[in-house]
Amino acid sequence: MSRSIWNSTAPKTNFPTLKESLVVDVAIVGGGITGITSAYLLAKSGKKVAVLEAAEVSGGTTGYSTGNLYSMVDKRLHHIQSKWDEETAASVARSRTAAVNLIESLAREYNIDCDFKRVPWYLFSETSKKDETIEKEIDAASHYNLRVEEVHELPLPVKVSKAIKVEDQAQFNPSAFVRGLARNIENENCRIFENSPVYHIQKEEELTLSTPSGTVTAQKVILATHSPKGVYAVQTALYPYREYAMAAKLNSGDFPDGIYWDTEAEFHTSMRTYKVNGEPYVLMLGGHHKVGQEDNYTRFYDRLEKNLRKYFDVSSIDYRWSAQHYKPADGLPYIGESADDNIYFATGFSTDGLTYGVLSAMIFDDLLNNRENEWADLYKAKRFTPIKSAKNYIKENLNVARQYLKDLPGKAEADSFDEISPGQGKVVEVDSEKWAVFKDESGKVHCQSAVCTHMDCIVDWNDSEKSWDCPCHGSRFKATGEVIEGPAFSPLDKRDVKSKNDS
Repeated sequence: MSRSIWNSTAPKTNFPTLKESLVVDVAIVGGGITGITSAYLLAKSGKKVAVLEAAEVSGGTTGYSTGNLYSMVDKRLHHIQSKWDEETAASVARSRTAAVNLIESLAREYNIDCDFKRVPWYLFSETSKKDETIEKEIDAASHYNLRVEEVHELPLPVKVSKAIKVEDQAQFNPSAFVRGLARNIENENCRIFENSPVYHIQKEEELTLSTPSGTVTAQKVILATHSPKGVYAVQTALYPYREYAMAAKLNSGDFPDGIYWDTEAEFHTSMRTYKVNGEPYVLMLGGHHKVGQEDNYTRFYDRLEKNLRKYFDVSSIDYRWSAQHYKPADGLPYIGESADDNIYFATGFSTDGLTYGVLSAMIFDDLLNNRENEWADLYKAKRFTPIKSAKNYIKENLNVARQYLKDLPGKAEADSFDEISPGQGKVVEVDSEKWAVFKDESGKVHCQSAVCTHMDCIVDWNDSEKSWDCPCHGSRFKATGEVIEGPAFSPLDKRDVKSKNDS
């Protein structure tokens, strides 16, 4: 099961569950870095704000991230430059730099113990086959006021053909930062609620958000949920992927702080250090696949462990986790109002979400206060870019179409519940209906419909996370059907095994 180094080492929060009816200016769904930073900025501007978090603050994607902050991007600045233009790439770099600077400023202002530090960012190739990628990134980054240097060795036990070094990037513990900020900003103008999942938004003259034990009525709503909750056209331009991470305690030695990205195509890897109670850890991240479209999820952890032990003197692997990200069709996030309905969202961050999350909060603060923002148009959620999006849009939506074929008769994984081992889940066809069946360690069977409640795709069992994952739009559910993340509002529909002949 997942255990993030960030959530495990950051101080816990204890915000109340919503058990009343509130009226506010802005309701924010999601208590990660996007939601909490948005709440801080909007409350500071005079707005009355309520944050509704389904579980615990920073318990979602933020707490399962890399903890890295940088002006660069997952797809490379030179890729943004080639798909768009030089000015767009320059704006991306400037906007992300501003977001990192805000995080540093807030950590200092509120004395948040989150281990924020400035470190260099490296992109390296192990063989000459990838040198061209490095050369393109050096050329692109040098135009955007970044301190760039070409190097041919790293302070790591890794073979290097060519590398780029960019100074003044940063690292921190994201859970410690978000939880620390949340504790400092909660007041009468900014209410924060945990264990308060939103299961419905009523769209009338005002917006009413319903949770199991309360409601919030607001003029504006921000969906800081990674992928917007509900059904939106933008979801056809978002493609859900998962990536994996491990944190290993070292027997001896250490390497200098930094963000290290490998260009190896087969298993893209990034590395960094972190200390827990003075003990050195090395973090390695890698693996990449569409959500709900794997047969063996644990193999990604196996590959990470193999790489860790290859390069480092590992004492123990104490933490391992995976996280979800959404790739945008045209290479840029979607940040802004959804469709003139007073609902705003921020999504499509790829693996650059911590920095983009804070940038989104900066944009929301200006938009909801009727101020100009120099980056709002660049990232606007309602943009239409068919030429830049076409290749990815066609490929990814054909992939989604194939997933719906799983609902055809005879596409089940097991013929009876007897084929399911304790701790395992499988899709079983019962009276021509697909069931998601989980057998817990005691042998008790938990049955629910295998049809995702977002847009009716058939879910897939994740053997590593013990979850049901939707291969179409990335909704994820607990083994017993409750929503974990993604655009789905509702849990999987329960099924009664006693009413069926199968056993």
